[in-house]
Amino acid sequence: MALLGNPFVAIVPKQFTPYELTQALRVDIAGEYEAIIGYEAHASAACDDNAKKILYHIADEERRHVGELLELLYRLCPKEQQFIEEGKTELNKHLAN
Repeated sequence: MALLGNPFVAIVPKQFTPYELTQALRVDIAGEYEAIIGYEAHASAACDDNAKKILYHIADEERRHVGELLELLYRLCPKEQQFIEEGKTELNKHLAN
């Protein structure tokens, strides 16, 4: 998802409303997951052990970013966390049967 060439492409021309900010955070989270997939794909294809190690380390850093962004999203939109927890409960119910 590299947007190279235009240094102003990510400038937002206004302040976000609370709703817009939560939507932006969801996009940011998706971008972090996309980065994890890319780094792990490159690591698995790398023939150099040092490159593999560094790429997997960077993927783990992206996972930390996901955690930070999710926590921020939950603080701004508590219902988001509620739905996530409900989903976990549903999964556990289905797996227990």
